[in-house]
Amino acid sequence: VNQVLSEMTIDEKISLIMLQSAPISMAGKIAAFEKYGIPSVEFADGPAGLRIDTPTIGYPSGTTLASTWNNKTVENLLKYLGDDCRDFGVEMILAPGMNIQKNILNGRNFEYFSEDPFLTGMMAASYTKGVQSTGVSVSLKHYAANNQETNRYSVSAELTERALREIYLRGFDYAVELSDPHSVMTAYNKIMGVHAGQHKGIIDILRGEFNFNGFVMTD
Repeated sequence: VNQVLSEMTIDEKISLIMLQSAPISMAGKIAAFEKYGIPSVEFADGPAGLRIDTPTIGYPSGTTLASTWNNKTVENLLKYLGDDCRDFGVEMILAPGMNIQKNILNGRNFEYFSEDPFLTGMMAASYTKGVQSTGVSVSLKHYAANNQETNRYSVSAELTERALREIYLRGFDYAVELSDPHSVMTAYNKIMGVHAGQHKGIIDILRGEFNFNGFVMTD
């Protein structure tokens, strides 16, 4: 990795971290650099099945999956979603959503598992195991304290460290420990005035305490 980085130009490095449009994906892709042996990686959303520009199979939403209280059922079902990704050339699905269902007016609550961190973490681990068993990566999202869609680009979540750790980060801790996800996606919102993707405190917790060694991406 260090050798490749030393050989890349500034423009190439910038291109590597910028999302490009993809043929069928609603999310995009990372450009390939054949001379460095870096393949393209295509992303797609997946709140209830693969979200791309062509009809695909619909799957139960996060809330419905969590209502089973059955880890094995969720894991087995999500293997089929991983197969769908492979069939359409999607290397990473931007899911599962692990936001806590705190605000009942949040229109995306159906994507998320629960208002309980333990159930959320267990379901996310099963989701991850199912999808990644097929060779497709997941990206746990949105890390962290993403409670609302309204003004989510600018809103700041104001909370104590205890609430952050016991409610909003605990599920990610379980999922990372139990299922080794390949990626975590940071949230749009700020946490105590600092954008989540630039918040050294929560990234240090993810890396240092949860021992996450995968790919951290912004929303």
